[in-house]
Amino acid sequence: MERKKTSSFNSVDAYLATITDDKQKATLARVRSLIRQAAPDAEETISYQMPAYKYHGTLVYFAAWKNHWGLYPASATIQQAFKDKLADYKQTKGAIQFPWEEPLSETLITQLIKKRVEENIQATRPEATSSE
Repeated sequence: MERKKTSSFNSVDAYLATITDDKQKATLARVRSLIRQAAPDAEETISYQMPAYKYHGTLVYFAAWKNHWGLYPASATIQQAFKDKLADYKQTKGAIQFPWEEPLSETLITQLIKKRVEENIQATRPEATSSE
């Protein structure tokens, strides 16, 4: 990944503007679009110097790296829920690494984001209380 040197970003547009490789920039722009489609009410921001999305809490981050782009689902359970579909991708505790040279799996990204939306909504839903 080639990125212009900058110390800080104040928007996703500013982040994407630092990516100098056209194919990589197009991939990340498509990831952004998929997130917006799957979570249209999510707030787009920058957190930890990465594009971040919030909806009922932190939803997901993404970032460009030299040999891959990373998706950070901000969930302890999401990678386990998709373990079969993610088996071919390198993963760390909080990240999924997608190699630049592989085609973007739009269906998988969309499914991951929609699952995160569901998780966040469930986590913020008040517990049903019984009246006594």
